[in-house]
Amino acid sequence: MAIHPTALVEDGAVLGAGVEIGPFCHVGPRVTLGEGVRLKSHVSVTGVTSLGRECVVYPGAMLGGDGQIRGNDFADGRLEIGEGCVLREMVSMNVGSRKGGGVTTIGPRGYFMANSHVGHDCHVGEGVTFANSVALGGHSEIGDGVIFGGLSAVQQFCRVGKGAMVGGITGVNRDVIPYAMAFGDHVELAGLNLIGLKRRGLSRDTINAMRATFRHVFYGKGGSIEDRAREAKARWAVKEVNEIADFVLADAKQKLALARRRGGDE
Repeated sequence: MAIHPTALVEDGAVLGAGVEIGPFCHVGPRVTLGEGVRLKSHVSVTGVTSLGRECVVYPGAMLGGDGQIRGNDFADGRLEIGEGCVLREMVSMNVGSRKGGGVTTIGPRGYFMANSHVGHDCHVGEGVTFANSVALGGHSEIGDGVIFGGLSAVQQFCRVGKGAMVGGITGVNRDVIPYAMAFGDHVELAGLNLIGLKRRGLSRDTINAMRATFRHVFYGKGGSIEDRAREAKARWAVKEVNEIADFVLADAKQKLALARRRGGDE
């Protein structure tokens, strides 16, 4: 364990083996740092916050701050960050709120670039990538492997499904289905994240079934989107198709992002 003499580690903090705390860091009394965590310098970790093993946090990051809520008086909100995450300069992540369940969760092996922000009560999956200045409003839900381009922003209570890719400077004010490509000032679907699907090693048959599902759900005729999602689930017995259909059919607080009206999914 290596703690720089200018760092402040308050009594009660729990530090795992091999933790490194650099110059001018502050670690609060209810913080837990897992084995091998490295705080580079000028990092503040407060609240009821835990970082999993081997996380690396760069200068200026603020972890475990109160939710940005008017009149917030909840002192027991938690922030749980999974192992192997990289949090670059000036990243901020807030604890949960009383009304939102009390906990913000970050999955393992995420990469959060400079100035990205995770609001209170968000739930972020594993292996995500946030480019510079991505912002999540409170209560957002982000699936595994999601990629955000720089300066994109997610409205409160929105969901972005597993494996989706959101383009830079995109305003996500509706739910984005799993495995989609999404862009626009007010988000629209531009098809499936085909490069991402190939990188996952999915078979040609699986990808073709997913593309057919996308066309049927968003460009099909007759019935509602929900009806067509049920039809797709019955027609194509593919796990990823089921994930898309179940996402569409879930009880959600925001409306679903729709596809661009141009007659295809490429």
